[in-house]
Amino acid sequence: MRRMKTKILSLLCASLFSFHSSSAEGFDLKKLTLDEKLGQLLLVGFRGTERVAGGEIDRALKQAHVGSVIYFDYDAETRTRGRNITSPAQLKRLSQSLQKDRKIPLLISVDEEGGLVSRLHSRHGFSKKLSPEALASLDAKTRRREITKLAREVQTAGINVNFAPLADVNINPQNPVIGALGRSFSPSAETVTVRAREFISIQKSHEVISVLKHFPGHGSSDADSHLGVVDVTDSWIPAELTPYKSLVGEGVVDMVMTAHIYQRHLDPDYPATLSQKILGGVLRQEIGYQGVVISDDMNMKAITDQFGMKEAMGLALNAGVDILLFGNNLSYDPELAMKAHRALKELVEEGTLSLARVDESVARILKLKRAL
Repeated sequence: MRRMKTKILSLLCASLFSFHSSSAEGFDLKKLTLDEKLGQLLLVGFRGTERVAGGEIDRALKQAHVGSVIYFDYDAETRTRGRNITSPAQLKRLSQSLQKDRKIPLLISVDEEGGLVSRLHSRHGFSKKLSPEALASLDAKTRRREITKLAREVQTAGINVNFAPLADVNINPQNPVIGALGRSFSPSAETVTVRAREFISIQKSHEVISVLKHFPGHGSSDADSHLGVVDVTDSWIPAELTPYKSLVGEGVVDMVMTAHIYQRHLDPDYPATLSQKILGGVLRQEIGYQGVVISDDMNMKAITDQFGMKEAMGLALNAGVDILLFGNNLSYDPELAMKAHRALKELVEEGTLSLARVDESVARILKLKRAL
């Protein structure tokens, strides 16, 4: 009996050692191939409510080594519901299947701000959630209860990244993509900071990574970057940086999302997502943020109408973006993940994107994933 117990214990220890060795190897930058590193720079959307062997997302994970994905409940191209989400139970199964046998855990993301921007919608069996604007007006106890409800549903679905809270200050209440949709907490930068801090804290307690967006501030715009170029040069004010300065200074920011906006006093030539002056200069140097930067959707027309896919990817990464987000929803391509990975490899081979720059971003991403 004692011999059997010893044997079982030895097998258990060997199993645990194997697991930890595999996990540690996945987080060791030096042990990753170039293909694996490049895959970590990609976050992609896909069609389907389950992982099918040889299917679109299965190939993206295995062949393009994609490190992150995003869920949508609505397919913009077909104008149909249920793209990835049909029920809480279904979504949890999908998340579990995507994470299965991963050398490095996936970042599984969603836009769950509440209000009009809610992918975990009541039509799919989730709870109804208030907009950021509505949340900001509640008493503290009720507000925390509402945010906790949101964070719990995100966590239960197996999602570990929520593209919220917005740090956008409601400078223009008629802003068609922010103010008019109730997506900003307040016209006061200080109030936005306080509410965003609370949102981040509650999500962190539920093991959900928060993403501050949209840097350097989308609240003063009068146009939608999904549809074309957005220029805030004459409407943007320095106070829009206040939430980032305060929260980065406190060390509570997990991730920052860029905006596809022009602020020509900060950079006369490029939108923020592609601007080394804005991301490298203002965000990294002036504000001192050293964490993961993710682009807004690279499929938005503010980018695609002016730049080729590979060109935009190179500009964004060299500007300071770490993860390129391709929602693959505004326009759909089942081979997008493979094409994006191939474009990254060409950028490296051409010398446009250095291996040192790749390693810098992958190191940040692995640090974030290790914290999960």
